[in-house]
Amino acid sequence: TWQVKANDRSFHEQPHFMNTKFFCIKESKYANNAIKTYKYNAFSFLPMNLFEQFKRAANFYFLILLILQAIPQISTLAWYTTLFPLLVVLGITAMKDLVDDVARHKMDNEINNRTCEVIKDGRFKVTKWKEIQVGDIIRLKKNDFIPADILLLSSSEPNSLCYVETAELDGETNLKFKMALEITHQYLQRENALTTFDGFIECEEPNNRLDKFTGTLFWRNTSFPLDADKILLRGCVIRNTDFCHGMVIFAGADTKIMKNSGKTRFKRTKIDYLMNYMVYTIFVVLILVSAGLAIGHAYWEAQIGNNSWYLYDGEDYTPSYRGFLNFWGYIIILNTMVPISLYVSVEVIRLGQSYFINWDLQITTTLNEQLGQIHYIFSDKTGTLTQNIMTFKKCCINGQIYGEWKPLLGPREYLQRQEPVDFSWNMFADGKLAFYDHYLIEQIHSGKESEVRQFFFLLAVCHTVMVDRIDGQLNYQAASPDEGALVSAARNFGFAFLARTQNTITISELGTERTYDVLAILDFNSDRKRMSIIVRTPEGNIRLYCKGADTVIYERLHQMSPTKQETQDALDIFASETLRTLCLCYKEIEEKEYEEWNKKFMAASIASTNRDEALDKVYEEIEKDLILLGATAIEDKLQDGVPETISKLAKADIKIWVLTGDKKETAENIGFACELLTEDTTICYGEDIKSKILKLKFPRTEEERRMRTQSKRRLEARKEQRQKNFVDLACECSAVICCRVTPKQKAMVVDLVKRYKKAITLAIGDGANDVNMIKTAHIGVGISGQEGMQAVMSSDYSFAQFRYLQRLLLVHGRWSYIRMCKFLRYFFYKNFAFTLVHFWYSFFNGYSAQTAYEDWFITLYNVLYSSLPVLLMGLLDQDVSDKLSLRFPGLYVVGQRDLLFNYKKFFVSLVHGILTSMILFFIPLGAYLQTVGQDGEAPSDYQSFAVTIASALIITVNFQIGLDTSYWTFVNAFSIFGSIALYFGIMFDFHSAGIHVLFPSAFQFTGTASNALRQPYIWLTIILTVAVCLLPVVAIRFLSMTIWPSESDKIQKHRKRLKAEEQWKRRQVFRRGVSSRRSAYAFSHQRGYADLISSGRSIRKKRSPLDAIIADGTAEYRRTVENGVSL
Repeated sequence: TWQVKANDRSFHEQPHFMNTKFFCIKESKYANNAIKTYKYNAFSFLPMNLFEQFKRAANFYFLILLILQAIPQISTLAWYTTLFPLLVVLGITAMKDLVDDVARHKMDNEINNRTCEVIKDGRFKVTKWKEIQVGDIIRLKKNDFIPADILLLSSSEPNSLCYVETAELDGETNLKFKMALEITHQYLQRENALTTFDGFIECEEPNNRLDKFTGTLFWRNTSFPLDADKILLRGCVIRNTDFCHGMVIFAGADTKIMKNSGKTRFKRTKIDYLMNYMVYTIFVVLILVSAGLAIGHAYWEAQIGNNSWYLYDGEDYTPSYRGFLNFWGYIIILNTMVPISLYVSVEVIRLGQSYFINWDLQITTTLNEQLGQIHYIFSDKTGTLTQNIMTFKKCCINGQIYGEWKPLLGPREYLQRQEPVDFSWNMFADGKLAFYDHYLIEQIHSGKESEVRQFFFLLAVCHTVMVDRIDGQLNYQAASPDEGALVSAARNFGFAFLARTQNTITISELGTERTYDVLAILDFNSDRKRMSIIVRTPEGNIRLYCKGADTVIYERLHQMSPTKQETQDALDIFASETLRTLCLCYKEIEEKEYEEWNKKFMAASIASTNRDEALDKVYEEIEKDLILLGATAIEDKLQDGVPETISKLAKADIKIWVLTGDKKETAENIGFACELLTEDTTICYGEDIKSKILKLKFPRTEEERRMRTQSKRRLEARKEQRQKNFVDLACECSAVICCRVTPKQKAMVVDLVKRYKKAITLAIGDGANDVNMIKTAHIGVGISGQEGMQAVMSSDYSFAQFRYLQRLLLVHGRWSYIRMCKFLRYFFYKNFAFTLVHFWYSFFNGYSAQTAYEDWFITLYNVLYSSLPVLLMGLLDQDVSDKLSLRFPGLYVVGQRDLLFNYKKFFVSLVHGILTSMILFFIPLGAYLQTVGQDGEAPSDYQSFAVTIASALIITVNFQIGLDTSYWTFVNAFSIFGSIALYFGIMFDFHSAGIHVLFPSAFQFTGTASNALRQPYIWLTIILTVAVCLLPVVAIRFLSMTIWPSESDKIQKHRKRLKAEEQWKRRQVFRRGVSSRRSAYAFSHQRGYADLISSGRSIRKKRSPLDAIIADGTAEYRRTVENGVSL
């Protein structure tokens, strides 16, 4: 257990609280309050950063190469040819890491040097956060950040209530309530009392559960239970509270926010994995080629080298030893087959693509090309497909449905006369409700049916909404959009909730204010799916009002309750219209019955263990034999463009699964509304195919866990088969809707598809209950909606509406995939063409590991001469415009099928590079064999030969990128011709006499460029070489586009005609008919305010406006009773 004593720092330094950190060095298990998020300091940056970078295989490989090049016996290539590119790669990464870490240092210093008041030497003194320790008593003021996890002792508010904003924890700016113990509220208000406070706390060890805390305060020979309602967490901000006092329980790294700042799961794209395997393949080829050439050199030495006196180098090595040395020499020379600049170039392209996407959709990440390969989309329903803005649309009272205009005239007059209800008679109406059934207003005013008034009275009284007045207007703060919509509806219909105290609630009933005694609030939770309130009327009657999900309400109705069937039929109609429903009911309670029940209720309320379970059991006793009043229907509208988006994604062969906690009927009807399902769809229900369906279930009790552990081996094979059956069956469907699923089950469904289908997945959601799913998928998308920012903060991409998904995938995702594939194919091609010239040259130099190029050309080839055009193609290229990409979603399938980059394409690039290298070497070789220049001298020296091959190579690879480019801009053209010009400019400089004088050993090709390139014969050789390399490519491309054109080729050919045509129009929306089942309930994802209201914690002596008030327990997810999946 964790033990903390107030105002006693020496207590926490006792030997039994010390942990051995390193050998005999010990430190206290209680962390100090200084936080450290940075990775390096001034001394550790260089060694630690280099160590981390050399853990990457590519960097370590080039470090080994550099070491080999420093060995004179095996190196024929200057060491700087590897050092320079390696330093560039390491330097860029190190600078990025340094900038990030400096920012972390600044942030840590800013936070650690914040101040607050801490009791020292008997009084409050201003102290830096980093000096705070466990057990300290601190004072915080309005708008202060909370420096540590503290126990709230007292505050300036009634009952020591404290309002906090938890934006740094969960992204929500709404206020939460916290309240001190009654004992500390009474006795710890003054400074002298706080100074002598000697309370002792035993609690749970530090953990990352933001919404849970269990502990006990021992003080004055009495123990007091502590829970999360009494704890203020680090990172929160004090609001609407002048001051508060607290005792530090967890500090620094032990705080819950720091425990939650663990490592995020690192996601890599499919192309990343493929690229790594290809690099491994190249490495194997490199070793085999080097080994073959080394064997060739050993044979050559034995046959020729030893018998040629003029080749004696003064070393008496055996041929086999010389072959061994040459093996390492060829590893060095051919190292550019594994391109060091590949990884840097890929990151640059991804960063650039992210900026383009960000400019379009306000999103940034580096998983861009993965967006062009999505097979499955897993979507939440509420707030993702729908707006999560609730509107009261219809209701059923006493079996009668209200909410639709009932015309007495013909259709034409009906359209002309349809007007919303006028609520001007109601002084509390907010003017926001559009309701068209005038008959309901007549019923309310006439009072002929008492159930109608009773219905709206229930909505006005049975809730945990908080009310405040802003500029004389009522302002409601509800725990969920559903509950706010219901209370606002009652307000507009004449039953306005005005105020509440700890034990009363005041309602305006058609202009008459009445105050009711609140005897008990039976709060909502995700298992109960209902809430109740017990009130005493001014006349002395006791009545229970209850609202909840239809499934739980119907189980608790009195056998003689009227209108059960009529209300059920109404629920079916509401379900067919995708409305969210609640059932309302009430019960008269005798005084004696209430008194007996209240004793049990009070006992359960103060239970020290299993309090929630005890309360639920007591609630069950009173919530029975209820009389049904009716049902409400709230509309949660679809977001704009959802049907069009789903339709286009389906045409792109992307399968969409909807994972929701709602009932099957509601989820199914949303499926029809958003065109995920159509009238031609054959629906296969999970309960009809139990032999094949997997029921996702998790053990709940210790007994279940034990039994499962015992039979684990026997069930593992069966479980695997059932999971595979589920995935196989579901993936055969064009669309899947999983309902009644918990957040954990959402993630499990995604994981099953990833595991068994090896498909690229995308998860999209807007709430905390979607975070697990978003993190599990290859790509996570967060919708910034009504349920806070948890999903957004956990996602790879975020935007405001579901419809942006079509542009993200069909335009940016496809473009990014095409660009990355073109980049990689070309990158491998140009490096093979460049490197394998050494291979052909080795057959003519006794396999002696001599280079075919100048050393500086080898150094700068990938860095300057051929880098810019391919980078720009990776950033800017597009085969068709964004409008045509959206118009023809079928273009997307090339990414799903990995058609543009795979092992076949890799080997095509390999063969293309090999053939190009052969042409680059053998045509100049043939041209140089028997040649005389204009001056009568033979230009066939090694240096002129190297310049000829290098010049032909640079022109060939840069013109090749021109052939591969689909979308030409001035920048592309400038980069291609600019790279060629840059090559010639640098070459003439490096071959000048001036630089040779300064660095004679580094620049040995003095005058070669000017001597060789003034010969027309050399230029004709270069032109012939380039032509032979490129003309076959042009011919093959022409034949391919003419005989076997791709869909993209066809659209490019007719793009002018397509642009002139009318834009593609989506098909008409089909609406599902009446469902045979009731629809889903509409309740908050979180617990309500009942505890705060009934305890009086929320009742202020001096009212002041709140920005927002929402439920505590921010991380509590919606869960369902049925842990099943329906298709």
